[in-house]
Amino acid sequence: MLTDKIKSWDEIRSISSDLKSKCQTIVFTNGCFDILHCGHVLYLEQAKACGDVLVLGLNSDASVQRLKGKDRPINKQDDRAIVLAGLQAVDFVVIFDEDTPYNLIANIMPDVLVKGGDWSIADIVGSDIVLASGGIVKSLGFTDGKSTTNIITNIVNNTKGY
Repeated sequence: MLTDKIKSWDEIRSISSDLKSKCQTIVFTNGCFDILHCGHVLYLEQAKACGDVLVLGLNSDASVQRLKGKDRPINKQDDRAIVLAGLQAVDFVVIFDEDTPYNLIANIMPDVLVKGGDWSIADIVGSDIVLASGGIVKSLGFTDGKSTTNIITNIVNNTKGY
């Protein structure tokens, strides 16, 4: 079941420990993933290619609202988690309520931390934790013009062709 890929913080800590004991490379990324689009899917495929297991930290509804405004998210956290769990590239989804995944990253201690190309390595939250433990931090490709904000704008303006 897809929901089997959605884990609590305690579950993912235990899973991460087990994976590390088996010399599996854990990749971590995070985001809101409010309206899933091709840029997200391409990015997550790139992230997965950086290791053996991809753990995705998903901003909770409250976190998204604080970061993006009162009209967001469009899709609720449980729905977003199930959609993401349905992607082949994603091994586990963990919801976090903070504005950043810093504490979740410290909980998991991934081997590789990735964000989209619109983030510089110095600005990636948790890079200090991962680098200090001997891990790798990467800024991956970014698909220009593909964003949830653009999709919402096009819907509001009732334009076609996105």
